[in-house]
Amino acid sequence: MAAAYSAPAALRNRDPILGVLRDVLPPSGLLLEVASGSGEHALHWARHLPGWTIQPSDADPRARASIAAHAAGDDLPNLRPAIALDAAAGDWPVARADAVLCINMIHIAPWSAALGLLAGAARCLEAGAPLLLYGPYRQAGVPTAPGNEAFDADLRRRDPAWGLRDLEAVEAAAIEAGFLPGPTVRNMPANNLTVVFRRG
Repeated sequence: MAAAYSAPAALRNRDPILGVLRDVLPPSGLLLEVASGSGEHALHWARHLPGWTIQPSDADPRARASIAAHAAGDDLPNLRPAIALDAAAGDWPVARADAVLCINMIHIAPWSAALGLLAGAARCLEAGAPLLLYGPYRQAGVPTAPGNEAFDADLRRRDPAWGLRDLEAVEAAAIEAGFLPGPTVRNMPANNLTVVFRRG
C-alpha cells in the first residue's frame, strides 16, 4: 500500500473546522469533501461526526492512496473509500450529498476549479443544504494580513492562475450557481475564513 502523507496545516486547523461543522451540520447525513488531500481531515470528521457518512475525494491518485493508507489504521464504518473527483468537471461521481466541504483548494487551483466546485456542489445539494469553504481570502474593506499577501505572491509566482480569491467574487459566482446571497463568514486561526453558503 502507498504511504500515507501528512499535511501540517491539516493538523492545525482540523479542530477549528470541526467546530464549525458541528455548528452548521444537522445530526446526520452524507458529507462530500472535495480535494481531501492527505485524508487526515476526512478521518477526523469520521471519528468525531459519527452520525455522518464521510465521502473523501481528490483528483490526485497520490492523495487517494494516502487517504486509503490513513484509513487502513482505523475501523471507521462511516468513512467511504476516496473517489476520483475533478472539481472543474461538468459531471461528478456523486449525485447527491447533504453537505459539501472544500478546504484550501480554490486559491491553489485555476478559477475554473472554483467555478466547477460551486456548480458541482449546487447539483449535489438540496435547498438549504450547506457548502463550506475554508481558506484565505481577500475581503473588500478589510486589510489583507501580511502573511496572506506573501502567500498570494508565492502562489502567483508558482502559477499565475493561482492566488487568493476575492470573497465578493466567490459570492457572486456562488449566487450565479444557485446559492443564496449573504453567506455566513467565520474568522478562523492563521487569517483564514470558513464561508458557509446555502443552496437556494
